[in-house]
Amino acid sequence: MLDHPEEYYRHYYHYYSRRLAPKVDVRIVILVAVCAISVFQFFSWWSSYNEAINYLATVPKYRIQATEIARQQGLLSKTREKGKNRRSKEEIREEEEEIIKDIIKNKIEIKGGYQKPKIYDILLFQIILAPFYLLKYIAWCIWWIYCFTIKGQEYGVEEKLYIIRRYMKMSQSQFDSLEDHQKEIFLERRLWIRENYEVYKREQEEELKKKMAMDPRWKRYRRWMKNEGPGRLTFIDD
Repeated sequence: MLDHPEEYYRHYYHYYSRRLAPKVDVRIVILVAVCAISVFQFFSWWSSYNEAINYLATVPKYRIQATEIARQQGLLSKTREKGKNRRSKEEIREEEEEIIKDIIKNKIEIKGGYQKPKIYDILLFQIILAPFYLLKYIAWCIWWIYCFTIKGQEYGVEEKLYIIRRYMKMSQSQFDSLEDHQKEIFLERRLWIRENYEVYKREQEEELKKKMAMDPRWKRYRRWMKNEGPGRLTFIDD
């Protein structure tokens, strides 16, 4: 220590850093963290799904259809029973609302980011099933190369939509949320062919520019950028 006094505190630090280090297995910490994230993920998806159901229950198109189905099944008449089982108007309204929401859940398939959550989509199961998904993807790639590159088969509808989705750089959930008539337009215009997709992309960009040019809010923004600018300070006297 006398020869090397500058190393005293370094040895002191290493001694207590090892002595006071937590005796917890790193694998347990990782497992607990993954489980916590998975639980949060699942309940967050359920919250988004319920928000979508609540919104659809306010849309007249779906609400009228659900109400008609409930009447045909005699579900609404049960809520208005008289006698001993008679309830307040508020209770009847809440029960009818739940019936309408249940019918919407069963009759309408929600796609995209607000779809009904599945237990296999959470992080924990994705990690467990990762080897299976990897093998499945490799097998799919081999099948694609064999069928369409080597044998030169024509694309089916699913394969055409897959190529279009890749060109549009959309995830599967985003593409599933599109309306069916939009996908039919994609197929009619043969957008799985790169040249056709480039033409369609330019048309969409031009249409977007026209809409933005006619939008009053966009006009006000351009006027502000021209007159004021983002980094300019002005003082207006009252």
